[in-house]
Amino acid sequence: MRKIYNIAVKEVRHILRDIRSLTIAIAMPILMTLIYGYAINLDIKNITLAVIDLDQSQESRELVARFFNSGYFVPSLAPADINDPERALKAGDASGVLTIRSGFAEAVHSKHEFQLGLLVDGADANTASAVSSYSNIILGEYLKSNLPVGFQIPGVNISQQVLYNPDLKSSHFFVPGLIAIILMMISALLTSITIAREKETGTMEQLLTSPVTSKQIIIGKVLPYIGLALIDGMIILAFAVFHFGVPFIGSTLMMLLFGLIYIIAALSLGILISTLVKTQQLAMLAAMLVTMLPSVMLSGFIFEIKNMPTVLQYVTYIVPARYFIQIIRGIMLKGSTLNVLWVEAACLLAMTVILLAIAAKRFKLKIG
Repeated sequence: MRKIYNIAVKEVRHILRDIRSLTIAIAMPILMTLIYGYAINLDIKNITLAVIDLDQSQESRELVARFFNSGYFVPSLAPADINDPERALKAGDASGVLTIRSGFAEAVHSKHEFQLGLLVDGADANTASAVSSYSNIILGEYLKSNLPVGFQIPGVNISQQVLYNPDLKSSHFFVPGLIAIILMMISALLTSITIAREKETGTMEQLLTSPVTSKQIIIGKVLPYIGLALIDGMIILAFAVFHFGVPFIGSTLMMLLFGLIYIIAALSLGILISTLVKTQQLAMLAAMLVTMLPSVMLSGFIFEIKNMPTVLQYVTYIVPARYFIQIIRGIMLKGSTLNVLWVEAACLLAMTVILLAIAAKRFKLKIG
């Protein structure tokens, strides 16, 4: 135990003296949280809309004002051509063109049917869907407030209630996932660099000549980074809750426990990478490639796993971030407990044990 303690103290001193490691460990998670927290946003707003108002009535102007006051649409800088409204879409001046024919005001105050014209640029499917849905909502609200008493809009109404994220903010969905992505990347990066540095500077041979076993070396070197990664996790979590306003409904102790298991898995992956490379530069590149790409693309962080090709769905089972993202979103947003998340928890624990065993064996064979 004393030998492990001495190795851990040595590693702590080295971290404190190494400005690069401290920058990577502390500054990078904060910057990544802020940048990705704002940049990854699926809320579609500021959609350019061109309007052709042929009715020129108070009612038509009120409807147009509702569109631009909704926060979803902004007026197109270039006015649409009455004779060729499609030109605004071709030129990219607008994502949609709303045409209000003459007779709109009369139709609003009567029971006569009336159709507005809406041309939508379908090149971007997400924006096109947003234009259509937002337009229907705004028009429906306008008609409800202006139709005569006793006249109701035909159709079936749905009583809708959104749970867990009533404001439908993308940050509430993405920021918890960011914690998993950043912890995986930083933890693997730090451990791969520290062992590669020992080999690159030639101090690994000196360490091996001392009366310590490979297990003691691994434990002693990893312990400081477990503490450092936990600090990173708490910093990112604090930013998520207090800066981005992400709710935290579940158990803090449960989050800490699974965060620790996940960190050990990431550190084990870093050790495994360090046995395959000889320099710190290669260790950094390998850690970024192995952790960042799969964790972002194949974990359900952005894209639904069930919508992926069958082959990739099977690949996601070996990505630790897949399980931790489901756990952290469940705990933070829904207050989920172990009886709901036990499958993801068991898979994450099994993945951690497997990675730790492979990394320890590979490290032992490498130094042997």
